[in-house]
Amino acid sequence: MGWLESMSAAQTGLVVAFGAGLLIGVERERRKGQGPDRHSAGLRTFLVAALAGAAGQVLSPVVATVVLAAVSGLAGLSYWRSRSDDPGLTTELALIATTLIGMLAVSQPEVAAALAVVLAGVLALKTRLHHFATDWLSEAELHDGLLLAALALVLLPLLPAEPIAWLGHLSPRRVLMLVLVILLMQAASHLGQRLLGARAGVPMTGLLGGFVSSTATISALGSQARSGEVPLRLAWCGGVLSTAATWLQAWLIGGVLAPRHVSEMAGVALVGAAVPGLIGLALWRRQVAGERVQARVDGPVLRLKEALQVSALLVVGAMLVQWAHARSDAGLLIGVGLAAIADAHAPVAALWGMRDAGGLSANELLHGTLVAISVNAGTRTIAAWAAGGARYAAGIGAALGLSLAVVWGWDAFLS
Repeated sequence: MGWLESMSAAQTGLVVAFGAGLLIGVERERRKGQGPDRHSAGLRTFLVAALAGAAGQVLSPVVATVVLAAVSGLAGLSYWRSRSDDPGLTTELALIATTLIGMLAVSQPEVAAALAVVLAGVLALKTRLHHFATDWLSEAELHDGLLLAALALVLLPLLPAEPIAWLGHLSPRRVLMLVLVILLMQAASHLGQRLLGARAGVPMTGLLGGFVSSTATISALGSQARSGEVPLRLAWCGGVLSTAATWLQAWLIGGVLAPRHVSEMAGVALVGAAVPGLIGLALWRRQVAGERVQARVDGPVLRLKEALQVSALLVVGAMLVQWAHARSDAGLLIGVGLAAIADAHAPVAALWGMRDAGGLSANELLHGTLVAISVNAGTRTIAAWAAGGARYAAGIGAALGLSLAVVWGWDAFLS
């Protein structure tokens, strides 16, 4: 321990550069090949490049520049003289990157070590990455991924972060963050069905679909159960799990809109999600393993129109609750109940926005959330009956009723 602490920055940098060059060089040596068509750079070349970069950085910026230029020139010459039919530049670019990592190791050894591990991992996963990009990933999935990245990395930072009163004390940036959360849940649902298959994918779709709209998820699964595409017990499982997502979504919305107060709803949200979660797990375990289920993964990954509609509903609900609260405390609960008929998340988002602005107490936030989810439970039961019939609705309604009874009892016990 003492000798580690006594090492200078230059010594530490050289040690890290040695390790980085060794790690990357071992990976390249294994792919170097044999005979006259082998790659020119292997273990020793990468080790020397990393140490040369670190040594040049220790000596002076001028020497470091000369080292980098020399390595780049040699890499270009190696590519030009290569006899391989492979037109790739991976080894040559990795050699230059290793030199840069060696330079970085002198001033920021932790970052350099992390970059070395990442680079070695990317090089080692060549076959799997190629399979993922060309075979596993579809064209539509690629486009949806680019859309999600553009919204998160380009548009989100450009939107103002200041709350707007007429927008229910929400800021445009937080509204887009809600849209992004919904889109991420859609992507996770699609990925779950592709990776886990139908039997596990339907419950996963139910759980993640509940983050977008539990009512819509229950309705969709009810239609599939009525048509025979999904067994009734499995449809119950997905529908019940979507109600667990409602409680978790109420908590996640708080993390986006009022991160300072998110712990105030943690206990109730976890209890509310645990009850339907356990019921859904029991239903899933009882599902007959041999019963065939159709998995639908050929649709779009992201449904932007649906995400925008849900987000617009959240904003309208926030405005309605804010308007009702301005008249009286009783008006607040009435406004919450009215807004929750269509969707529970809308009034909950409004309550969190008001809590963050200082217009609500923790107790008012909790009771308003319970009222919103309780009212919306009736809507979901009616939707289940309309889509899947009386038997399907009875199962969904029983799970909702038990969950609400436990949560209201929990609240009364803590009070």
